[in-house]
Amino acid sequence: MLALIGVGGMGEVYRARDTRLKRHVALKVLPDSLTADPARVDRFQREAEALATLNHPNIAQIYGLEGQALVLELVDGSTLEGKRCSSDEAISIASKVAEALEAAHASGIIHRDLKPANIKLRDDGVVKVLDFGLAKALDGPAEVTIQATHAGTIVGTAAYMSPEQAQGLAVDARADIFSFGATIYELVGGRRAFGGDSLAEVLAAVMRDEPAALPPPLGPILAKCLAKRAADRYQTMAEVRAALAMTAVSGGSQARSSDQAPSIAVLPFANMSRDADDEYFSDGLSEEIINALTGVAGLKVIARTSAFAFKGKHEDIRKIADSLGVTNVLEGSVRRSGTRLRVTTQLIHAADGGHIWSEKYDREMADVFAVQDEIAAAIASALRIKLTPDAMRRHEPNPAAHDAYLKGLHTYRIHEPAHFAETERWFKEAVALDPDWAEPRALLAERYLTVAMLGFRPLNEAMPLARAEAQKALDLRPGDAMAHATLGSIAAIHDYDWQRAEAHFREALNSVSVSPVVHGAYALYYLTSLGRFDEALAQIEQALALDPLNDWWRARRLVILTWAGRYDEAAAYAREAIATGRGGHLEQFTIATREYFADRLDAALAAAEEGVRLAPWHAGLIGIVAALRSRRGDDEGAQQALATMRGPMSASGMTTYHLYRSEVDEAITWYARDLEVRHPLVAMLAAAHPFRALHAHPRWPALAAKMNLAQ
Repeated sequence: MLALIGVGGMGEVYRARDTRLKRHVALKVLPDSLTADPARVDRFQREAEALATLNHPNIAQIYGLEGQALVLELVDGSTLEGKRCSSDEAISIASKVAEALEAAHASGIIHRDLKPANIKLRDDGVVKVLDFGLAKALDGPAEVTIQATHAGTIVGTAAYMSPEQAQGLAVDARADIFSFGATIYELVGGRRAFGGDSLAEVLAAVMRDEPAALPPPLGPILAKCLAKRAADRYQTMAEVRAALAMTAVSGGSQARSSDQAPSIAVLPFANMSRDADDEYFSDGLSEEIINALTGVAGLKVIARTSAFAFKGKHEDIRKIADSLGVTNVLEGSVRRSGTRLRVTTQLIHAADGGHIWSEKYDREMADVFAVQDEIAAAIASALRIKLTPDAMRRHEPNPAAHDAYLKGLHTYRIHEPAHFAETERWFKEAVALDPDWAEPRALLAERYLTVAMLGFRPLNEAMPLARAEAQKALDLRPGDAMAHATLGSIAAIHDYDWQRAEAHFREALNSVSVSPVVHGAYALYYLTSLGRFDEALAQIEQALALDPLNDWWRARRLVILTWAGRYDEAAAYAREAIATGRGGHLEQFTIATREYFADRLDAALAAAEEGVRLAPWHAGLIGIVAALRSRRGDDEGAQQALATMRGPMSASGMTTYHLYRSEVDEAITWYARDLEVRHPLVAMLAAAHPFRALHAHPRWPALAAKMNLAQ
């Protein structure tokens, strides 16, 4: 040992030299005075075990355990203790810490002692999270740990504890999110979020006080991290990292509280009609106002799914705005009575809850479109934004067609097979009643494509229908982003005409109004097919920025990460979604894939079987279950699983089955069958990492050529 470099409640840290490997290391030694304490020895062992499971560039590595000493990576540099920096630098540091914690949580480890003293910044800018001495498994027992052997350490640690940890309650990954918020708050604000001169004062502040607000861009993010109730925080470090990424993309310290780019969420209008069944109308009116506002250049508009997540919850406007990342909220009510319509609206500034503008409209039902346009114009005027022609209605449908369209919208957003036929029926009725109206045709085309993608309609039926409706929508309304995205998707995954697909998507993305669906289609159907996974993920992040509470986009991010071979990162998102009750079959698919490639077949099988339970129609999951049962010697169980595989996705399921059995000849035969019928998944899986074994097969060059893909 060369020198003492640190002292803490869990040991002394020395700089030392490893004579065998000729490198400097850090030795964390448990003092003799503590070796008689079984609890301290257990924590020391726990730190070694926790670090041994983690392999991330922003986590200090463990090299070994020698008696009562941990042999650790020596991290030169200074801790964040006492450091203050600009928002831009803080965003960079915070993002790296978030990545480290995300990786730890993915491995089932929570830190529980995150604070500035446990984060080091090397001279080359690399950030390292240290000291997992209080780490515990996510499914481990609750434990209160606010003991220390050095004066001041208790108070220092308590200032970063989550309220639930300070009270001795069970903790999960959201406790680390609170500690993260307190740490970065101090880095930006130059003071602790929760002060006090004694342990009691600090703990009281943690559980009772709200820290002074910090300005954007980091202030709103940290405020959400520091919510007293775990349920009100970001639920995963993945969400925190996404919020930081969007802040960085939007300009970091260039974002300003008073004159930053305006943004708005339109909450679902309350249905005040006597008939409760009129809810489809009030919801539809809200969505049409959302659609009108998306045509306003320079205005960020939150998509329907996320805005409607607060329906009937009566949340505080400021909390809603913070959750959605907007500066303004529009709320209102709708009452229909015979031929009369009453709409009340109010535009609220989220920061202080003040009303910017309000209005009441008493009109005939035939004037509903004029009311929508007037509301959009009033909002644009109140926010001092120029209203573009795209924001104004170009075609006024007849009332019967409009009513059918709103009923279709009511079920369109529900991604469940039971609603597919109903949505199609209403949109087709709207088209029949008003053949010159583009919007229902564009949405009907997208619905045909989605139903085909999910295997609920034969491809040879669905693709021509989708193409025809999308093209007709473009004829009626040139530049329609949704129609261009649908045609781009078909050109990519059905026609293998990548140049035409790119042209359609370029038109869609250049539109003033680009919905999350457009970003998602470009990511999934075009970019992933060409192996451009980083660009695909950036598109999904843009979809999430517009629709932050939509689990559909989170699940698609999992898919892209899995196809990119970033299994640990994908599993981190998946496990955190499951832990917060938002996980579905794609989360289980992600975990099954990650465990398979880590050669943990029992864990892979368990995840795949849970995925099949959630989505018994998913051929890929069935294929994994059958393959892993077979590899365990359960041939009967494998055949039982394969017997449930039906529908257009069966061939892709059989490809997966044989790949997971390392039977590449059989796998590529099934893949070629899918290619013959031009199943959309064929192109999408061409560059996917789990399917890379096909690329070494002699038949692959010919198959790639049929898809016009570079080898």
